[in-house]
Amino acid sequence: MSMQHDRWAELTGGQAGEEYARRFARLAASGQDIHGEAAFCDALLEPAARVLDAGCGTGRIAIRLTELGHLCTGVDVDRSMLAVARRDAPDQEWLYGDLAHLDSLVPESGFDLALAAGNVIPLLAPGTGPAVVRHLAGALRTGGLLVTGMGLDAEHLPLAEPTVTLAEFDHWCTQAGLTLGQRFATWDGAPYHQGGGYAVSVHSRPTA
Repeated sequence: MSMQHDRWAELTGGQAGEEYARRFARLAASGQDIHGEAAFCDALLEPAARVLDAGCGTGRIAIRLTELGHLCTGVDVDRSMLAVARRDAPDQEWLYGDLAHLDSLVPESGFDLALAAGNVIPLLAPGTGPAVVRHLAGALRTGGLLVTGMGLDAEHLPLAEPTVTLAEFDHWCTQAGLTLGQRFATWDGAPYHQGGGYAVSVHSRPTA
């Protein structure tokens, strides 16, 4: 998320970390599975894969993927969210910075999977989407995967209206050299139907 007027900062003032963590702690305590994104990604990966969690927030997904045996790097522009991640998993790699400048934060490629969950794409600063997708694609090894989850209507977004359509997002991915492989309506793999309010997409960086 961009340091210049990103939508997440406008919504939260950059102070949401502790409350965000408490919300998921309450969900876990109530018996809800809070690891759907991690389970989805784990099923796509070989053991000990390298994962880039872009817009990692409090680290919930990256920490779980590390517990599952993967090597995770988290990046976020919200210091309050990163403070929780660093407290909960001090030995993991947490990077502060703007995804629109991801190439300077993570200059090397070679990640097996880059993840942008939690409405990261719709909450980017206006106009930065194509650059962010290009940098995420550039961080992948050949054959690597970009996994995204995002709301497409107000019901599935913390916004009054959507900021990007699937057609626009797929165009950004095509421009970045990525190919759509799979699309679902939920993290547990429910089929996506045209016009649905939420999409989980798996794009790949082709091997040739």
